[in-house]
Amino acid sequence: MTITIRLPAKLEADLRTRLGAHRAKLSDFVRDAIAEKLEREPIKPTSPYDLGKDIFGKHGSGQPDLSTNRKSILNEALRAKHRR
Repeated sequence: MTITIRLPAKLEADLRTRLGAHRAKLSDFVRDAIAEKLEREPIKPTSPYDLGKDIFGKHGSGQPDLSTNRKSILNEALRAKHRR
């Protein structure tokens, strides 16, 4: 892969100084820098749960069995409404 990047003048000068001092090739330096950055910050796989875990259950009903007994709970609520 070939890439092109624009560097501010100061950063370019610092890079050229570093490369000259170590007699390193630009490609090798950039390749090593990218590899080091990728090792330091690995990609964390995100699942749908990870994306929404902050909002799941945020507005809870207070009924721990709501998902397993939803039909009977709904029937009770409807009967209570019609009794009024």
